[in-house]
Amino acid sequence: MVTAPALATLPLPPQVLELRAQARREATPLGNGDLVWHVWGAPRDDMPPLVLLHGGSGSWTHWVRNIEDLVAAGRELWIPDLPGFGDSAMPPTGGDADALVEPLAAGLRALFGPRPCDLVGFSFGGLTAGLLLAAHPELARQLVLVGAPAMGVVPQRQFALKAWRHLPEAGQIAAHRYNLAALMLQDQALIDAQDGLALGLHVANVVRDRMPRRRLAHTDALARALPQVECPVHAIYGRSDALYKEWIGALEGAYAAAAPDFRGMALMADAGHWVQFERPQAFAQALLAALSAGARGA
Repeated sequence: MVTAPALATLPLPPQVLELRAQARREATPLGNGDLVWHVWGAPRDDMPPLVLLHGGSGSWTHWVRNIEDLVAAGRELWIPDLPGFGDSAMPPTGGDADALVEPLAAGLRALFGPRPCDLVGFSFGGLTAGLLLAAHPELARQLVLVGAPAMGVVPQRQFALKAWRHLPEAGQIAAHRYNLAALMLQDQALIDAQDGLALGLHVANVVRDRMPRRRLAHTDALARALPQVECPVHAIYGRSDALYKEWIGALEGAYAAAAPDFRGMALMADAGHWVQFERPQAFAQALLAALSAGARGA
């Protein structure tokens, strides 16, 4: 029997470890294990919990550059490791975004009761959020989709990633660098900036991805789910998102056609797919503005 090479890892930067130490850890049942939630900030009677869903091959750390700004703005953040990723167990059945709907719905009800949250989903997490609210529209006051796929406007996949699990350690790290540049970040200098924050997070996350056969992101599944979403829907994208490239201009019309209460789309200049990492301050402003407008009914 051939033994697979050890998966290359990098140490998490100190700032990530410090941020994790500040969080409260909660858990809700998930199959034979737990759905793990990381919580920052204090609850408020006048503001619903803000739930952030990370992207594919990710964890709560997809939001690492946004947590302090959002807490400083007075929001209580609940960021799960989605089933099959990070510290959470596998979903009981299935291996794609649709398999996460019922565990997340049960978790939100266990944590918040009948109180709806404000829900934000990045990439695969945006697809998951749309499917979740199509099935359980009462769970959220409003929805913000960040770099979400599956809107049916791209004729074919716009990027290609390198396989890495079969490679020796040095080759794995090189492949991770390539994949970050091909999909996640417009500014390739960010891969190694801040003591290698982006690269370290990416490697730590992908080696714990137990959902490798996901395919729904390459369909129009989100566009088909949005007609059942009753709350206000907002969208935020990097202008150079690698999922869409020259098709990014078709997105706003696709959202307006699909979501009954679509409130608009913000395009962040000088940003790629991982827009909240690449432009954290501008992203926080856009997100808070969308949430404020949606809460006012604007």
